[in-house]
Amino acid sequence: MTKPIEIKNRLQTLWHQLYPEPEHQPVLSKLMVEMEDTLSELHFKPQAEGWYKDAVVYSLYIDLFNHTFDGLIEKLDMLKELGINCLWLLPLLESPMRDAGFDIKDYRNIRASLLGLPDTTSQEVKQQEFRKFLTEAHDRGIRVIFDVAMNHTSEEHPWFVESRKGPDNPYRDYYIWNKDTNKYQETRLLFKGMCPSNWEKSGDWYFFHRFFEFQPDLNYKNPQVMLEICRVLLFWLRQGLDGFRADAIPYLWKEEGTDCENLPQTHVILKIFRALLDYVRPNTLLLAEACQPPVEVVRYFGNNDECHAGYHFPLMPMIFKSLAVADATSVMEVLSPEVTPEIPADNQWFLFLRLHDELTLEMVTPEDRKIIHDHYCKQPHWDFRVGEGISARLAELLDRDERKIALAYSIMFTLPGTPVIYYGDEFARLNDDAFYHAFKKETGKDDSRYLVRGPLNWDETEEKLSDKNSLASKVNKRIREMLAIRNQTKTFGRGQLKWVNITLFTSNPPHQPILGYYRIHEKEQLLILQNLSDTMHTITRIDDQTISGENLFTGLKVHSPFTLKPFEYVWIKVS
Repeated sequence: MTKPIEIKNRLQTLWHQLYPEPEHQPVLSKLMVEMEDTLSELHFKPQAEGWYKDAVVYSLYIDLFNHTFDGLIEKLDMLKELGINCLWLLPLLESPMRDAGFDIKDYRNIRASLLGLPDTTSQEVKQQEFRKFLTEAHDRGIRVIFDVAMNHTSEEHPWFVESRKGPDNPYRDYYIWNKDTNKYQETRLLFKGMCPSNWEKSGDWYFFHRFFEFQPDLNYKNPQVMLEICRVLLFWLRQGLDGFRADAIPYLWKEEGTDCENLPQTHVILKIFRALLDYVRPNTLLLAEACQPPVEVVRYFGNNDECHAGYHFPLMPMIFKSLAVADATSVMEVLSPEVTPEIPADNQWFLFLRLHDELTLEMVTPEDRKIIHDHYCKQPHWDFRVGEGISARLAELLDRDERKIALAYSIMFTLPGTPVIYYGDEFARLNDDAFYHAFKKETGKDDSRYLVRGPLNWDETEEKLSDKNSLASKVNKRIREMLAIRNQTKTFGRGQLKWVNITLFTSNPPHQPILGYYRIHEKEQLLILQNLSDTMHTITRIDDQTISGENLFTGLKVHSPFTLKPFEYVWIKVS
């Protein structure tokens, strides 16, 4: 455990790397005092080291899931029973809601509607209600993390309202303004097809934005901005939050003559955030949302002094490609050391099949993008960002086929990392066209991601779950079975991965239709075999040996040869 004085010294060194001018020292001094004050106020137990490695994460919008926090509390026992032990709450802070809450208007205020309270309710009362929810979750062994958009705010945020008033306003430098659009010309458009430029005119000036034009980017060259965001982290630590999903972090620092992504100063910013968390409440999760190649994401772990964990964005499309072409090669290649470097023991990948956004195809080759897009974009309006993504629920992508959906989950639950389940996918929730069209009409934005963001109807859902023959019930049963096994062992979250050579009974096909690997932790060795094809296959040998063990789903003894039906999977505890 690093000593507090060492963390403070580290933070001071990092601060001076970004802000070496003597006039910025008082800002650092303020931060140090506020860190000490927060530490003295904190009454929560220390977080367990590496807890996020053993997590099963459930991602939801509170209002769309069950209206309010009270509605969520009603479902906590159900989620616990499903096998969930961490909630990732999608944006819940005060917002005009033009980008599902990622356009933040107030970093310290939860939207009153999510608490079932009037808009005039005081911040103190809202915090009391939020802390009540945290207590309910924690009493059930469920940790809670949520999103903090650190790169940008809403244009309705008071800082930007002031900034807009003119060059002499004290908040002007909280954002990035220019007299023309000739700055940061090498910066790519993230919302291709929806935003024509990274600059938006306001009066005689332009402000810079990486996302929608109503989300101006913060200016971290101003130390006051760094102080303000650090204060936000301290505020939520005092409420008892277990972690933060750091939204859009590759874009935090901007520098002329660069593409404004993954710059060295961005890593210094994250090291400051991490030092703050380590000082006040160690093992508070800092999760990197960086849609970048794995070799870049790994850099956001630093030397265990930046983010604890990060999403593995390129793996998701390769899972879908492997399912589309019935060939395990794509998954194996994306997880090879050449593509995905080995990460330190304290860090972790977060894995997902669907998030709150699209099946993103940013991180794939043009050839793979065409294969995946052609196979899965089954309706024109599912397209997102002109071919760079597909907006559709998991069940829709996988043909509403119970076998394919369960197989995809088997892959995610057994590969190295922490799995994330997107609300509703655990019972085969379908696209919500009505919600998408209503949003499009209300905002004028054709954002197809709203197809996957519709509200749950629990009366309808419970009726489907009670019908053993429904798709919802069949998928839910399979996921419960898998999570019950996963949660009994630390091997899936912490174990090594070892690919296997598979000998099939029939002559080997041109592709590798079986995705197979060992997961090994301490003395436990689990063999995972998954048939990606619509054809039955018999496996005679693994690594040129016969295998025997226990089928973890049935408890029965098994030994090779193994016959796998189309889209079947088996988890074996090897003798």
